[in-house]
Amino acid sequence: MIYVILFLIDKNYIYKIHKSIHDMRKIGTILVAFLIASISWGQDLDRVEFISPFHDDLAAVKKGDSWGFIDKSGTLVVDFRTDLVIAKRDKTGYPVFNSGRCLIKTLKKGITYFGYIDRTGATVIEPRFLNATDFNDGWAVALELVKQNVGTNELLEKPLVSYDYFEAMIDPKGKVVHYLVEEPVHITLDREYLRRPPKITCKVLSDKLIARYNSDKTWTIRIIE
Repeated sequence: MIYVILFLIDKNYIYKIHKSIHDMRKIGTILVAFLIASISWGQDLDRVEFISPFHDDLAAVKKGDSWGFIDKSGTLVVDFRTDLVIAKRDKTGYPVFNSGRCLIKTLKKGITYFGYIDRTGATVIEPRFLNATDFNDGWAVALELVKQNVGTNELLEKPLVSYDYFEAMIDPKGKVVHYLVEEPVHITLDREYLRRPPKITCKVLSDKLIARYNSDKTWTIRIIE
């Protein structure tokens, strides 16, 4: 009824009303698009103190004492955390992904153990190594701890245990594929004796070659059978 009355009064007036409504819809659409754009812009990372180069399509970012990882779209794929292992690279230090793995560490009874996370931040190799390297083309070197029962303390009625470690080559699943030394190294598993992780003496050159650092500061290259 209202539209009929308006039509009788002035056709041009109705046209102006419809045009105004159409323009308002346009403005509304623009405002909605602006709000969506503003929301997306608000998700950017602020106050980042360091950004590493991309490795394995992920870059390390630092805030305070915490590190995380972004992908090439700028999305934070691994949230900020304090257990990522920092290694020196390009005169600075930052954690890195390689072969889909990043090195982490945790403290148990005062002793540091090393493991790995995947690209989502999930722990895929539990921290069990006394030391470990970053992966390189699918391989890493780790100190595998071996526990042996050597007897029983009859007075305390408790087992006597001995600990050794082997320097080993591992795959991205944490499986030992090669032991890199012939004899294990005996160790006292106590925080007073392990204030720092034992040193790694081997490095992987390829899936068939390793190099071992000698006491005279030379290297020995070995072929893996």
